[in-house]
Amino acid sequence: MPTKDATKPLTLTERARRAQLIGVAIDLVARHGYAGTSLARIAEAAGISKAAVLYHFPSKDAVLRAAYAAVLESLVEFVGAAVGPRTGAPALEAYIRSLVEYMRVHPDHTRMIIESLVAESGAPDGPGRQETVAGLITAAVAAGDYRAGTDARATAVIVNGAIDAIVSAGLADPSFRTADAAEQLITMLSGAYRTS
Repeated sequence: MPTKDATKPLTLTERARRAQLIGVAIDLVARHGYAGTSLARIAEAAGISKAAVLYHFPSKDAVLRAAYAAVLESLVEFVGAAVGPRTGAPALEAYIRSLVEYMRVHPDHTRMIIESLVAESGAPDGPGRQETVAGLITAAVAAGDYRAGTDARATAVIVNGAIDAIVSAGLADPSFRTADAAEQLITMLSGAYRTS
């Protein structure tokens, strides 16, 4: 089967098939890990041939990159909608709550993110996330919600580490109350940094 011509727009059927393959890849990575998700496994789970998968994506890695991008897009949209209308400390609090909530509701997406980051870099956190949180902390200081002199970078590292630990505990034990843990993190930040 020939490969899809990248210069032509996707048809409705092609978009639907790509979406199906992305969904299958997310599910397989969540269950079997990045290394355990093969092109053959993707094809079998989708009920099509490997050649049909390769028509839509040039390789297994291309499918997995598309799946990772779809998960990140969904996550950013969800968190962005929660943070968007807020400023200062409430924006940081909305970020924490919405990120933890998204990860709780979408454990397969969480595993996809973790597997992809580990497979790509061996590091569970990228500079973009740290900069985002540091920016929210800097905005909270500028709004007068957090004390002047709050170290945005160090606090961002602490917040991201705490979020990672909350999400990890939730993945390991579905009865762990991640929303309560997120509220505890917010309470700790308020106690340490709030001006009033």
